[in-house]
Amino acid sequence: MKLLDLSLPSPAENLACEEALLDASDETGGPEILRFWETQKPFVVVGYANRIATEVNVAACDAKNIPIFRRCSGGGTVLQGRGCLNYALVLRITEDGPCRNITSANQFIMERNRAAVETLLCESRIQNPESRISVSGHTDLALNDLKFSGNAQRRKKSFLLFHGAFLLNFDLALVSECLRMPSLQPDYRASRRHEDFLVNLNLPADRVKAALAKAWGATEPSVDFPQAETSRLASQKYATDEWNLKF
Repeated sequence: MKLLDLSLPSPAENLACEEALLDASDETGGPEILRFWETQKPFVVVGYANRIATEVNVAACDAKNIPIFRRCSGGGTVLQGRGCLNYALVLRITEDGPCRNITSANQFIMERNRAAVETLLCESRIQNPESRISVSGHTDLALNDLKFSGNAQRRKKSFLLFHGAFLLNFDLALVSECLRMPSLQPDYRASRRHEDFLVNLNLPADRVKAALAKAWGATEPSVDFPQAETSRLASQKYATDEWNLKF
């Protein structure tokens, strides 16, 4: 598996890069990829079918100059910014493999990610033996029932994109200001407000990256990515109101 640690200048480029990586692998037959990226400025990302007026406090975002973007996968609306680590997996789909359908891919990927984070918390658990990491809902990771990672996937013929974010040292209060209560909630959320439902891992990004890279066997660093297609998708899709404000 290739390892691509690449943060591009704009939200549109970072979102476009993930679609471009999926398309390239699906068209050429590989490779599988683990990508990491981070951003310093906050922005909102809605899931493909999310309605902005329902999920986002647009007035608050406008007042804080926080832009709103739409991704190519499903799932709920999130706020990105400093202290949030993003990752993307581009994995091969085979007829009898763990990624053969949506449900099995969710279970396979989430359990491997859970185990990777679990290794990072072993030392802290010595001091707090009740700490536990769980896969909650379908695609959340939670620390003691508090969410620190949300994820989504998009599937093509031969490859899938599975991507998400880890809250490490994020401004959680800003989430409550910018996002409304989600229209769809997993049962374990129990209608808790953002500030009562989210938690930071308080771990360095480099440690989380290393744990995930080890878990996925991403041992071959890559500086190559579909730059032309990323630029095209960024300018013609992810930077446009036609795409971002479509619902």
